[in-house]
Amino acid sequence: MGISANQQLASSDPIIARALAGEKQRQQDQIELIASENIVSKRVLEALGHEINNKTLEGYPGNRFHGGGQFVDIVESAAIDRAKELFGAEYVNVQPHSGTQANQAVFFTLLKPADRVLSLDLAAGGHLSHGAKPNLSGRWFESHHYMVDRQTGLMNYDAIAEQARQVKPNLLIAGGSAYPREIDFAQMAQIAKSVGAYFLVDMAHVAGLVAAGVYPSPLPHADLVTCTTTKTLRGPRGGLILSKSDTYAKKLQSAIFPGVQGSLHSNVLAAKAVCLAEALQPSFKSYGRQVVNNGRALAKTLMDRGIKVVSDGTDSHMVLLDLSPLGLMGRDAETVLAAANITCNKNPIPFDTPKPANWVGLRLGVAAATTRGLDETTVVDLANTIAALILAKSKGRADHIIDEHKAAIGQICKRYPV
Repeated sequence: MGISANQQLASSDPIIARALAGEKQRQQDQIELIASENIVSKRVLEALGHEINNKTLEGYPGNRFHGGGQFVDIVESAAIDRAKELFGAEYVNVQPHSGTQANQAVFFTLLKPADRVLSLDLAAGGHLSHGAKPNLSGRWFESHHYMVDRQTGLMNYDAIAEQARQVKPNLLIAGGSAYPREIDFAQMAQIAKSVGAYFLVDMAHVAGLVAAGVYPSPLPHADLVTCTTTKTLRGPRGGLILSKSDTYAKKLQSAIFPGVQGSLHSNVLAAKAVCLAEALQPSFKSYGRQVVNNGRALAKTLMDRGIKVVSDGTDSHMVLLDLSPLGLMGRDAETVLAAANITCNKNPIPFDTPKPANWVGLRLGVAAATTRGLDETTVVDLANTIAALILAKSKGRADHIIDEHKAAIGQICKRYPV
């Protein structure tokens, strides 16, 4: 009998083997509430670990710069066709290595250096790749940012329209990494049109919810749409570019290669194709509905326990907490929840300080927990544990209850294994 791949690695590289084994166990033992994470299927993992990884290719199906690409052509074409069917797109590029590189390719296609970009502010839930100063996008373009309403935490479309009239951006961007509510893409498209701007939607966080039909699709309204295949789409780490028309197809093809990338990642393309096929199944629609139901159950329970939720709820997988009324920083809550085997992350809230150490927000997401099988009833139990730990932390009493709640989380993990 041959030696398994795991045994080979354990023998040849025990440091890495132990780390991989530890990570696998960590995922079993902890409830993952980081909003940008999910749990992929064994089929996706099989594609990621396939020997197709060995194949180097540049270009596109039928027009490669290296030989021997006939099977990768099949894989990439299948991924494109599945994404078109899933999202109702006329054009799809499945090659971006990440959502950020998908965004870079859009900028490469639509903008010139120093053009103006108007996007959601980082503190209001925007993303670094939308023109933030530390990012390449913020150095190459003149970036402006719109905020949410200070009282409601919601996007104020009249205010955005007025800012767009003043800024006159070349590109208007909707979407981000910590805005939990639905976005009116039709209204944003109208704002872009009124000032002669292109309209880009980055739906990285909600792509799976769009695919499941439980979140509005931006495809009918945006010039271009980008997303990742991780998060709610439940696939490998990589990006997509989609459009309702093929108007920019030729420019986008060259923007990805040779514009912002070199060779493609053949194994990731295969994994993307697999996850897109999974998202086309009826069961994925049920999954999407459960994600939204779980998100709303989490938000409501936390609010009922007296914890402030930004925008007073959620329309997605994401719940953003404002811990300032409790006198806590996001890192305080992150640390106490981690001690009980609940994984999440500190996050800015609207109008928060730019210093991460002083952020008063905590971001939670239920996509991965829903994949494990948690329903609203269990999510309510989970939310009560989160509330108990955060409230105890605010009173300096968390150490006395951590073991109790860690045991409760352990029972949930055993009932719903990865």
